[in-house]
Amino acid sequence: MMTKESIIQNLKERGLRITPQRLAIIEVLLEKGHLHPGAYFIYKEAKKKSRSLSLSTTYATINEFSRYGIIKTLQFEGVENRCEGNLDEHINLICEQCRKIIDYEVPIYVNQRDVAKKTGFIITNNRLEYYGYCRDCSKDKGRSIADRKPRSKYL
Repeated sequence: MMTKESIIQNLKERGLRITPQRLAIIEVLLEKGHLHPGAYFIYKEAKKKSRSLSLSTTYATINEFSRYGIIKTLQFEGVENRCEGNLDEHINLICEQCRKIIDYEVPIYVNQRDVAKKTGFIITNNRLEYYGYCRDCSKDKGRSIADRKPRSKYL
């Protein structure tokens, strides 16, 4: 679990300064990370805490945090990248209508070291996603979740 102290410690270990701008972004990620925010949302929220923050600094900081493994950047075709603060193994449930992303804890843990050891595959990143409609959007469509059959683009 990400804490302000653990992030600050991580940055210090890498020789990075703890600036008011970085602190504001860290606070937003901790407060709003469950929303999987995009850079512009983070910028607007962090700007309330640090008036000297620029959008370019926000992008650079997010890229830096991603590079150092503090967050993951979720890249999508045709929409803004989003930030993932939950680095624990989980499934991202992505609503195809409102684009909300919901974390779902994986009931079975897959040890990546075991996978790498058994296969010789060097794992650099992972991401598991299910696409569909969130509870609110499925109500809007007038169909219950039980009426929908899961589709896979691979079947």
